[in-house]
Amino acid sequence: MDATLDWRSPDRDWALRFLGDHIGEGIRPGLSRMRAVVDLLGDPAEAYPIVHVAGTNGKTTTSRMIGALAGAHGLVAGVYTSPHLQRIEERFAVGGRPIHPDGFVRAVADVAAFTSFAVEDEVLEPPTYFELTTAIAMQAFATHGVGLGVFEVGLGGRLDATNVLSADVAVITSIGIDHTEYLGDTIAEIAGEKAGIIDGGVVVTGALPPEAMEAVRRRVEETGASWRQWGVDFAINDARRSSDGWSVDIDGQYADYTDIPLGLHGRHQVDNFGVAVAAFEGFLGRALDEEAVRTAASQVSAPGRFEVVSTRPTVVIDGAHNVSGFEALAATLVDHPTRKWTLVVGARGLRNVAEMVAPLAGLITSAVACAPADPAAIAVEETAAAVASVLGIGVESAPSVAEAVDAAIAATSTNEGIIIAGSLYVAGEARDHLVTADLTSADVWAPPPGWDDDFGEEDEDEGEGRGDDFDLYDFDDDSGR
Repeated sequence: MDATLDWRSPDRDWALRFLGDHIGEGIRPGLSRMRAVVDLLGDPAEAYPIVHVAGTNGKTTTSRMIGALAGAHGLVAGVYTSPHLQRIEERFAVGGRPIHPDGFVRAVADVAAFTSFAVEDEVLEPPTYFELTTAIAMQAFATHGVGLGVFEVGLGGRLDATNVLSADVAVITSIGIDHTEYLGDTIAEIAGEKAGIIDGGVVVTGALPPEAMEAVRRRVEETGASWRQWGVDFAINDARRSSDGWSVDIDGQYADYTDIPLGLHGRHQVDNFGVAVAAFEGFLGRALDEEAVRTAASQVSAPGRFEVVSTRPTVVIDGAHNVSGFEALAATLVDHPTRKWTLVVGARGLRNVAEMVAPLAGLITSAVACAPADPAAIAVEETAAAVASVLGIGVESAPSVAEAVDAAIAATSTNEGIIIAGSLYVAGEARDHLVTADLTSADVWAPPPGWDDDFGEEDEDEGEGRGDDFDLYDFDDDSGR
């Protein structure tokens, strides 16, 4: 074991290095490694009920909304989302706030203590970065003693690391074309992958395209799940613009909720909240307290999702990174009082940039192309050419997100707007440049002085005298389980 990554002397820098060393493992869909990791840890997620959230778009915000609804009803929720925008603790929220850095380090140390030895002894393949962060979330939430765990799927569903969880409620927010290299080329194929999170219990689906319904229906029948469908069992009755968002009437399965003040921009957020209400109704098995619903709606936040970070000019950060996301962004811009927009755009991965930004045609007057600081970033020149071709506007280029934002601000009048989009990585770098990171954290786990020293000594002592009968790696690696 590399001494610089010794789990017995943990601090935040060590934790980040430990995870960083696994970024090179890439994306490797499959559950055998994750099941092995969970077995090594003793399945910490068994300590609390779970809501599992999948979807092409809206799953992060819906997860945060479910957590807010839980909190407003007196239940402390742990909410696991990805990726983070500015600091890694954002992925692991407890009670609506990122976990304390010391709680994060302890959870990483717990996971590293088992996985590092298993990898060294060649009984465990090196886990991926996302598999490790998923295990860290399971462990951290158990340590915090949460009353509910809300886990967002990373990619697809069926073979996603989070699908080792046994969920009380499975949620599919939306289904569109995305990540075709992993999930398939059609809505039906992608729906089948996302429906893979259904394993009995309650299932809540948002407004899905007709071609997705058969795959979901088939999985519901296979597992005997109870299905709550958008437009059948729950719906948005009405949504009216307000000064700071929306006033919403929701027809729930157990009750109706009227004049709910949702403080987010974008009509799609109304739909996300409707799905969140249905999911939490399904979890409780009863009507929600209407005042608690109001509290949750008014307090929930969605960083990097049509987030207005400054005015004069209006600067908006939006994490839209696929066609469906840009369609929602376009609809929000149409409804916004600002009429002249400059687009700052960068992308990564295998995105078709021209296809992605096409919904903004006629809404953008100029653009600045950039690239996030990521090895998978699409070249600035390629992004600029794609945007110019499909939007028919002049496009400047900048070598970084920060420089692109500065160039756009310098060229924009105070009554105009700037929209920064194309990737959550771009959104995160824009927030780094424009927004001071929120350093408040959940304080329900307060480590005693010297906890790291005690932790290391305790495990060394417990490891002595166990003899050959002790099997650290007593887990079932049956990938078909």
